[in-house]
Amino acid sequence: MKEPAVSADPTHTLAFDTSCHLFNGCGFPAPGLHSFLFKPLFGDADSNLYFNKTMLLALLGSIIVVAFFWAAFARPKVVPGKLQMVAEAGYDFVRRGVVYETIGKREGEKYVPLVVSLFFFVWMMNLWSIIPVAQFPVTAIISYPAVLAGIVYILWVSLTFKRHGFVGAFKNFTGYDKSLGAVLPLSMTIELFSNLLVRPFTHAVRLFANMFAGHTLLLLFTIASWYMLNGIGIAYSAVSFVMVLVMTAFELFIQAVQAYVFVLLTCSFIQGALAESH
Repeated sequence: MKEPAVSADPTHTLAFDTSCHLFNGCGFPAPGLHSFLFKPLFGDADSNLYFNKTMLLALLGSIIVVAFFWAAFARPKVVPGKLQMVAEAGYDFVRRGVVYETIGKREGEKYVPLVVSLFFFVWMMNLWSIIPVAQFPVTAIISYPAVLAGIVYILWVSLTFKRHGFVGAFKNFTGYDKSLGAVLPLSMTIELFSNLLVRPFTHAVRLFANMFAGHTLLLLFTIASWYMLNGIGIAYSAVSFVMVLVMTAFELFIQAVQAYVFVLLTCSFIQGALAESH
């Protein structure tokens, strides 16, 4: 039985044997963790000093986002052109629909650039999944959502201490409420654990898990379409290919939703840090 193997091509994403088809005596080359591993484009993987495909996509994504807004707002016009109009619509959606609605206009205005940057960066990292040649969502690698969630976590904790002081921040994190009486110590312990450990963890994992699962399903149906492209299996292959198209459309929706949810939670954390009463 032929086993799926990572291609010698370090930029290759679909790691499966292309000569393997249904009725050929080989098993289905199901996607797995090997589909999320990439050989270094340059550098040494053993020393952890290397540059691979996901790093390249993250870098290109950052450049694309910056270049897009730079081109749109470098010479802003009173009557905007198409590019400026699209950029303004995206910026205004995040500013009014996320930041103002969650934090408020007065407090939230200073955080608009951060939240807009996070939204479009996450969205671009997700979009790589359905872009030809790239075909991989950077956020399906846990380190990227973890770093973004870590930035938000540091901002949230520092804002809480800055706004409320040590005692106020402690009450904020523990949900201190003396009316709880005897259960207050237990409640404070649970709240402290939930706020300082669980919340940042779920913030990162929610994005990672959705992108990981979505990419796995796309791989599954894509590989199945090729695997069953043989004999009577062609009929099954056609059904699988339809599912590829359906999953691609669905992924487009999920990619935008996950970027939205990520920044919505970010604003929720900031609002909680700035709120006067807890």
